[in-house]
Amino acid sequence: MELLQLRYFMEVARTQHITRSAERLHIAQPSLSQSIKRLEAELGVPLFAARGRNIELTEYGKFLRDRLEPLLQRLDALPEQIREMADPEQTTIRLHVTAASLIVSEAIIEYRRMHEKTNFQFLLNEDASLFDVSIEGRPAGSVPGGAEDCFSLNEKIYLAVPNAPRFADIHQARLRDFQDAKFISLISRKRFRQACDRLCAEAGFNPHIAFESDSPDTVRNMISAHMGVGFWPAFTWGRLEGDHMKLLDIIEPVCRRSIVIRLQKNRIDSHIVENFYAFLCDYFMERMLESYGSA
Repeated sequence: MELLQLRYFMEVARTQHITRSAERLHIAQPSLSQSIKRLEAELGVPLFAARGRNIELTEYGKFLRDRLEPLLQRLDALPEQIREMADPEQTTIRLHVTAASLIVSEAIIEYRRMHEKTNFQFLLNEDASLFDVSIEGRPAGSVPGGAEDCFSLNEKIYLAVPNAPRFADIHQARLRDFQDAKFISLISRKRFRQACDRLCAEAGFNPHIAFESDSPDTVRNMISAHMGVGFWPAFTWGRLEGDHMKLLDIIEPVCRRSIVIRLQKNRIDSHIVENFYAFLCDYFMERMLESYGSA
């Protein structure tokens, strides 16, 4: 299948009229008809069927149209995306954020006070690839391959439990002692959830997930309501306040992860992105030192 051939098909699929499509495409009607016939022959199925003097899409044609439309839209958007990447005056920084979104948001607010013309775009898709700076959680000590500039710091993971009488005198815990507990957790596609599942596997059990959500706030509320226990990265999710929850220090296994900030130099002139990257690394380090100081 050729790209031009597929574009011809999409135009006919829109109008369902060969003559009108040929006029819109500025080509001869016989040439358009032959292009459609060659595409049908290559696929081995009819894409259009006669309906009086007009034509209509077959089920095969509808299937091809529905699959092609988003692909062609993304293809058509590529030139503008590349021009934006190459524009030295472009002031929008694309952030791929899969961890520490609260701290990143606070850093942006602080940075914007000094650089009012800099804009930001949050990309929360776990598989996003077109970004300038990524902030992600990874197994402790691991660094992504191919990183041009990379900064990481280790974060301790605690076990959050309801502030109930049975936990009143407990400040440390072995994870295996909670193998029968009900866990409140992030949804399974989240990297932090996957890391926590690995920690449980290291302790010799699969966690019983009683409730899962994509929001740390919801996890906190459910634990506070005595619905179960859960893992809590105190630096990125924040120290707990109030009397409804407490954090236990997990002494076995070692429960840590790395917060990795990575820079991608996608632009001819990347000084705007590099400046923010340096600021963000410093901001995270300062917040980490403050967190340890108050722990």
